[in-house]
This record gives sequence, C-alpha cells and structure tokens, in this order.
Amino acid sequence: MIPPEQRAEIRRLYYAEHWRVGTIATQLGVHHETVRAAINRASVLTRGGHCRATTLDPYLAFVRDTLAQYPRLRATRLHEMLRVRGYPGSAVQLRRAVRHLRPAPAAAAFLRLPTLPGESAQVDWGSFGRIRIGRGERPLSGFVLVLSYSRAIHAVFTLDQTLESFLRGHVEAIHALGGCARTLVYDNLKSAVLDRQGSAIHFHPRLLELAGHYHFAPRPCAPARAHEKGKVERQIQYLRHAFFAARPFRDLDDLHAQFAQWRDTVAHQRRHPERRDQTVAAVFADEQRVLLPLPTHPFETTLVRPTRSGKQPYLTFDRNQYSLPHTLVRRPVTLLADATTVRVLDGTTEVARHARSYDTGAVIEDPTHLAALVEAKAAARPITARARLRQAVPALDTLFTQWAAHGDGGVGQLRRLLDLLDDYGATALAAAVDEALTRPPASAATIAYLLEQQRRRRGLAPVVPLVLPNHPGVQDLEVPAHALESYDALSPDRPRDPE
Repeated sequence: MIPPEQRAEIRRLYYAEHWRVGTIATQLGVHHETVRAAINRASVLTRGGHCRATTLDPYLAFVRDTLAQYPRLRATRLHEMLRVRGYPGSAVQLRRAVRHLRPAPAAAAFLRLPTLPGESAQVDWGSFGRIRIGRGERPLSGFVLVLSYSRAIHAVFTLDQTLESFLRGHVEAIHALGGCARTLVYDNLKSAVLDRQGSAIHFHPRLLELAGHYHFAPRPCAPARAHEKGKVERQIQYLRHAFFAARPFRDLDDLHAQFAQWRDTVAHQRRHPERRDQTVAAVFADEQRVLLPLPTHPFETTLVRPTRSGKQPYLTFDRNQYSLPHTLVRRPVTLLADATTVRVLDGTTEVARHARSYDTGAVIEDPTHLAALVEAKAAARPITARARLRQAVPALDTLFTQWAAHGDGGVGQLRRLLDLLDDYGATALAAAVDEALTRPPASAATIAYLLEQQRRRRGLAPVVPLVLPNHPGVQDLEVPAHALESYDALSPDRPRDPE
C-alpha cells in the first residue's frame, strides 16, 4: 500500500506529464506493478462498486426493529433469536452488523443544582494502594468527606474498609470540620445500605445510630448514578494526585499529620471552583456557622465482638493473637477493639488490655498473664521426666518456663531431651541449652542441632543410639552416673603411690 499523496503523484506523471511506467517507478522508487495499479484505479477519493449480499441481509430489518425496542440487547441473544428464524450464519457476522445498527444512547444532560450552606456533604472511600507493616501487607484506604457548598475536605486513612473504620471516619471528619451537614450523600456501599428495592431503602442500623447521634439524614445515590456525588469523586482524585503521590510517611499518624498541614495550607487555600474571588477556607468559614452543632460526646465506634480462645490463652483478631488470663481458656468473653487498643471483658470486668497491632502473625502478650500461667503450671503434679532433666541440667528450668508460657512443652519435646541427655551427656547438653537460650525460640530440635554441631567441631564419632528391649523394667530403668576416677586405680599402667 502506498499513501494517497504518492498515488496522486503517479497519476499526475502518467496522465499529465506522459511519463512511462518504468520511468515513474525508477523516479519514485516503487515497483512497476504498483505504478500500474495506481494508474488503473478508477477513482482516488471514492471507490465504486457495491457490497456483496450476505446471509444476514434478510434478517437486518428484524435486527433493526429489535434493537430499537431493546437497545442494550446482546448480540449473542440476537443470534439465538435469528437461529430460531432460520439464520444459518455465525455470531461474528451478526456482531459486525449490530455494531452499526445499535442506536447510540442519548447524551445525558444535567441541571446545575446550587447547594445551600450546611445543606449536604458527600462521603466515599478511596483506595491508595498497599503498604507493608511488619511481616505482611495491608490495603491503605482513605475515608473522604467533602462539604458540598464550601468544598472543605477531611480524610481519614485506614488499613481496612470495615464498618468500624467507616463510622470512625465520620466521627473524626465531623469533629475536625466543627459541625455536620444536614444531609450526607453516599453510594450504595454495604456499610450504608443493606438492601434497596426501588425507593424502599434499608439502611445499616449502625449508620442510623450515627445519624441519630449527629442529627443528619443519610441519602444514597440512585443506582448507577455516581455523578450524584461527583464532588467527593473529584476531591478523591485531587487528594490522590496533589497530596498522596510520591509522599513518604512513617506510619498512619505521620500521614494524618501531613494531611492536616496540607489541607490547611494547600487544599483550603485554593480558589473556590464557583466563587473565584474567594478561597475554600473563606467560604468554609461562612458555612461553618450554619453546620449542625456537635453533641456533647462523640459517637462510640468501638468494635464489640463475642469470642473465645482455644486451648491456649490467646484470642485471634485481625491476623494477630492477644493474650488473656489462662483461667478464661475456652470460655466466652467479649473483645472490644478500636484504632489503637484491644480489650477483653469477662462479663463487665476488663481482664486484658493490649496496644493494637497491624502486623501479621504477631503475638501480643501481657507478662502478668504469662506469669500466672507459669505459676499454675509449676503448682501442678511434678513430672518425672522434667524432674530428671532439671536435676541433670538446671538451665532447662528456664526453657520449661518459656514453653509453659506458650503452651509448647509437649511430651514429644521432653522425650527428645531425654534422648539427647542419654546420647550426649549432661555437660554437652547444658552447653547446648545455654547457647539455645541466647537465640529464642528454643526447642528440642534446636538443641539437637547445636549438639550435632559441637560433635562435628570436636571431630567425634557419630552418636549411636542405644536400643533397649521393649520391656517396662528395662525402658524405665535409670542408672545414675558415677565418677570414673575410681576406675583409674585398676589400670596396670598407673604407677602406685609410695607408701
């Protein structure tokens, strides 16, 4: 294919200048067949001829009438309807025709609706990627509330989009702006609207409690009408590109402090989009006087959840484990969690309080809970195996205390230590235990590995396990170790002491 300009030049040289085909091909650097094709084309700008008849032609009227009645009907459904009527062609040919026959939707026109001061605010979530905290990643979300009249904005960054974070975002935004608008506009997210049948709307009960506390009216957008909250949509984009992009921060507290400074010095100092002679801060100062006043106390947004522990004294919450008194194992308790604290109640009595962690797989412990568990374990019936191990290697008492605190001191661990004591002796085992305690968590497998490393460094032969007959009298037999110096006197090579 050659461009239209070159085709026109070929025709001019041939018909106007009467050049030969070979001369034109040489001069323009094209093949002579290309020159002939350009000369023989009947028209440059318009193409003659007519479309070839297709198997779809008899059915085009039906397709056109059906699309006029059902503009969004899919081509696959139309193909099934045509097959019943005898159409032998494929759906691919039908799709090409539907692309041209489907009526274009009419462009929607919107009225410009002025907003009164303090009349409404718009609320939505924004996604800001993911951040790494400890050993895991969490999504970073931003709860954004915008006053429709002044465009004043407040954002609360969270690590989830749960109902509690949704309510907490309301509380912090309303108190930061110094008042509440009379109507808050949402899309149909589950934290706001549980069900909707036409104009019948079932709001979330917790959202209604919040609305009753701050005296505002919740109003969801119509389905598929995101333009009804376009102010907050634009503010989220503005926040994402003007504030969050390429901004380093240490944690959420640092991010909130940077946002507060940016909001007061940048976002609220820009020109108002409708009142170009005023800033957002100036318009917000006028609107703030007519906002609904704040109640005496903020709305309580703490998560309340009934739960119970397993066989170990820990509750699992939000990817982490929190300790509680061992006396409450497998008993129903109440967990209360806010943005910074996790509490545990037994009835109405608080039995545990921890700083909330957003790590993954972390174990948050109260030393008093562990001390009480260790004391309870120590008061239990003494175990012969532990007593023997403690007598041989006193340092194992510290290891047993750690195992008791975490519920790890099983029978298998004790049997492994007894085997190591028999194979390597008390001196080597004590050295390995001391080294293992310097780098917790220590286990019987860790001590076995350290003993094997000691054996290799000293160049000793591998330990051959002693297999005893499977008889209770033999298996349970304990032989106390004796000092070997007395055997030296029996050696014939040892010089006798002078009398």
